Formats: sequence, C-alpha cells, structure tokens
Amino acid sequence: MKAAVYQGSRRFTVEEIETPEPGPGQVLVKVTHSAICGTDVHAFMYDIAKPGSVIGHEIAGVIAAVGPDVERWQVGERVVAGGGRPPDGRGGLVAANPRYNYRTMGFAGSVNGGYAEYQRLPEWRPTRVPDGVPDAAAALTEPCSVAVHAVRRSAVRTGDTVAVIGAGPIGLLVMQVARAAGAGRLIVSEPAPARADAARRLGAHAVINPREEEPVARIVELAGGAGADVVFDCAGIGATLDQALDATRPAGQVVLVAVPWEPLSLEPANWMAREVDLRVSFASEPEDWHRALALMASGRISAAALISETSFIALEQIQETFEALTAPSTQLQVVIRL
Repeated sequence: MKAAVYQGSRRFTVEEIETPEPGPGQVLVKVTHSAICGTDVHAFMYDIAKPGSVIGHEIAGVIAAVGPDVERWQVGERVVAGGGRPPDGRGGLVAANPRYNYRTMGFAGSVNGGYAEYQRLPEWRPTRVPDGVPDAAAALTEPCSVAVHAVRRSAVRTGDTVAVIGAGPIGLLVMQVARAAGAGRLIVSEPAPARADAARRLGAHAVINPREEEPVARIVELAGGAGADVVFDCAGIGATLDQALDATRPAGQVVLVAVPWEPLSLEPANWMAREVDLRVSFASEPEDWHRALALMASGRISAAALISETSFIALEQIQETFEALTAPSTQLQVVIRL
C-alpha cells in the first residue's frame, strides 16, 4: 500500500509498504479520507514523531477485511477509526499512566496511522458512521469529539455568553457545540479573514479581529460589561490564555482546549481578584465520538462547513502541505483524499 512515512528531520517520503492483514480480533480499514490535525503538525514542527512511523488519526474509511473471529463488522461498512472502548476497560495511555506527559510521551511509541491507504485496527476501536454524515465530514469526527469533550467539561449553561479565541477547526467546532449546549451569545476572536468569515457563517454573533481591536476590552463590552461566562482558548499561542482569563466575568470559567507547545505569558494580577476558574480539556472519551457523530447526523454540527474543494490534497502533497502548515495559516481544514 501507499503510505507517507515520517523519516525524521521534518521529512516525509511517500512509498510503498506492506499492506497489513487483519489477525484475530482485528479489522482492516480502507482509508478514504484522512484529515490533518494540528497535533500532527506539531509533531512535524518539533520533530518528535518517531522516524519510520505513519502518523495521522483523523480517519474515515470502510471495512476492507476482517480477522477470522470478527463478527461485529462486515466488509463495506463505513467507519471512523476511533470511538470504541477497549473490552478490558483500561482506556488509553492517559488512563493507564497517572503521570502521562503528552509533550514527552505523545509521539514516543510506534504509530501506524492514517496517512496511508489502509489501517489495521483492533475490532473494538472503529465506530460506524451514520447516514447523513458524508465521508469527508466523518474524517472530522475526532476533532469534533474534542470539541464535545471540551464543552462537556465546561460550565456552559443555557443562555450563557461564550467566547472562543481562535477559529481554526477546533474553535469552529467548539463554537457549534457550545451553541448546541445552549449558549445564548457567541463571540469569536480570530485574525484570519477566511476563518473569521466561517465563524460568522456558522452563527457567531460577533467576530473580533485581535489585530485591529483590543480583544479583552471588546469581549467584555460585547458581554455586557462584566465579561464572558465561559471562554474557550482554542489558539494557545502568545497571550491568548491570558486574554481568555482577563476577558471572563467574576467567577466565570476559562477552558484551555489548544495544546500549547511553548511557554505562554500570564499576568495573574489582572484577573485573580475575579476568582476565575481555569479548566483544561484534553482529547476525548469514546462517548464523545458518538455524541459528535449524532450531532453531525442531526445537522446541529456542520463539519462539512470546514471543508471546501480546495481543502483536499493527494498523499503525494503531504510534505509541502505540512511545511505550509507550520506557518500561520488561513486554511479551515486540510484533508488527504485517498
């Protein structure tokens, strides 16, 4: 099969490798769409992916073959490569290691991921894609599950004013999930015009350009003078976390959704007196995948709105695409179509 193999030193090669065969308790998925995640771009930027590995985890495809003892899957069923719970109930790496460190452990193991024509999975891991969710949108189930998890960990209540800093794919999904959870007013801070326009199309009541307006003052003003009830930091760069904490009302909440890979600047004296709560959200749980697919199938979340015909690339374009994504980007989502 054709796969993009990470060679180290920020370099992929697209080559032919052996197509895996499913053994007992395994299935083989023919990958149709593999979305590029920001964490994979970080693994490339900081050269922390394991040389010789195939990365990629935002995957949609169809069951191509099943192991000899697999009964729950049929060839041809549409699936995403996640959302299942291991039968022993142990969960993933985070649950297994109370001192799990994503920066040092997240890309340390051998990864056989979705930047390839096929992926072999344990039979418990995939989740069926419901009717009404197109294949390309299904590839965004994983980031949508991250958004669902973040909102479920938040204090968002019906009618709340919610601010989202950063309107990349995660920010746009968080905004939609917050609305589905009952948020009454949605404020987005985003400098990139294409992403700002997408936020408006998807229902943001106000969109701030932080390069033209002071974001904290503007969020506070739009929220009625006290600050937003909940602020989601989906950018995690520069001063965004400090801005989020400063833009929140007294006893309000900030949820850090982005994964910052470099130190962030904070000025606690600006916001400590308001006793703002800070909560972090990391990845998602299996039930978040199922909720994400249900929200997409019902039309309450539009993952398809993040994708246009210019979003798609061929596997052979992966090197140039990752190089471009290491710089500030205006793309909503990039999807490898196999």
